[in-house]
Amino acid sequence: MKTIFDTVSYSCSKIVTTSYSTSFSLASRMLADSIRQDIYNIYGFVRFADEIVDSFHDYDKATLFTDFEQEMYKAIDQKISLNPILNSFQHTVHKYGIEAELYEAFMKSMRLDLSKTTYLTDQEYKEYIYGSADVVGLMCLKVFVNGDQEKYDALKQSAMHLGSAFQKVNFLRDLKADFEDLSRTYFPNTDLSRLDEVSKQKIIADIEYDFKKGYEGIAQLPVEAKFGVHTAYIYYKKLLNKLKDTPSVEIKNTRIRVPNYQKFGLLAKSYFDCRINTI
Repeated sequence: MKTIFDTVSYSCSKIVTTSYSTSFSLASRMLADSIRQDIYNIYGFVRFADEIVDSFHDYDKATLFTDFEQEMYKAIDQKISLNPILNSFQHTVHKYGIEAELYEAFMKSMRLDLSKTTYLTDQEYKEYIYGSADVVGLMCLKVFVNGDQEKYDALKQSAMHLGSAFQKVNFLRDLKADFEDLSRTYFPNTDLSRLDEVSKQKIIADIEYDFKKGYEGIAQLPVEAKFGVHTAYIYYKKLLNKLKDTPSVEIKNTRIRVPNYQKFGLLAKSYFDCRINTI
């Protein structure tokens, strides 16, 4: 029975989420049962694509990525895939009417990571951010609003800003690995080999603007999603504040983290804020 296979597929997507990201899986557990699995399904898909371009250095990454992309299209077209991650993803795509433009833009940005290492202009940078982060937020938003197009349109811009903020924080946190291990420079007009406080604060100011605009939409989210999204928001804000307080030379030489005990403290704060309706 296909229902058994689907259940196994969903379990695989959940395992990918919990295995690769403690912070995202923690925030996901704060979502309502009715939407949590679909967020796992989206995360599993984007994580696998990202892993191909970031981690599989001993293999032909371009071929692996092309194969994965072709299987993605087949899964969506045929409404089934023997790849359990893609089988889960196609289910969510059809359930909420996720437009092809969103996952195609994501795959376009991921493909850039196979060869492009430097983003020299703001336009290039924004296009990469849109594909690698904004559209992921928009796919999740489709789930959060249960496919309601009017609500989706009203919250679209704030969801994109929040996705941008999360991604830019990741870039700053992972600066050492991206620059030294993968030879990537995402921030335009910034010499990461000589990152100073002025450049760092400029990057942080840009991220803080995205957080401000993204926060405006959290209050308008359905109750099923608000707690989980707010949990992710305060986690990334905490991480940004740690980066803000860390000298630029240390950011270049280490990876800043939020300890697990602080994550659970942030979870408690998010729960309290949601319960007393201060969001």
